[in-house]
Amino acid sequence: MIRLEVPGRGNFEFENIVLDLNGTLSVDGKIHPKARDKINLLAKRAKIYVLTADTRGRADQTLGKLRAEIVLLTGDNTSQEKAKFIRAIGPNRSVGIGNGYNDHLMVKVAALGFCIIGKEGASAETVKNADVILQDVVDALDFLLRPLRSKATLRR
Repeated sequence: MIRLEVPGRGNFEFENIVLDLNGTLSVDGKIHPKARDKINLLAKRAKIYVLTADTRGRADQTLGKLRAEIVLLTGDNTSQEKAKFIRAIGPNRSVGIGNGYNDHLMVKVAALGFCIIGKEGASAETVKNADVILQDVVDALDFLLRPLRSKATLRR
């Protein structure tokens, strides 16, 4: 469990971290080694899910031995599928991390939503719906590993 105080919103206990794969966790089909290490650390305290339509057809290969569960999206509306997934596992116990337009509902529905503006950019809709906007997924994972960061960023 990841405990995080969000000033003005209370204390949260997150059991789930839900990440988009392409553009968020991976760039050009590769996951940064520091992101791998941080996810494996967080996996000791929370359930990690990686949602993907598997555009490249290599999600298993890309994730390798990452301590995360791959959730394959198969429908035509991945935005709705991602939001539905968050609702199914408990939005008040979940963090959503994404960058693309199809992540905008996921970061909105999750109790805490991150938008990553990385090398592939980010959808304006996802930026608008996020609680926190960061340059890199490593920064988002550090945010969860270092709870004092939430006070400075989310203070109202």
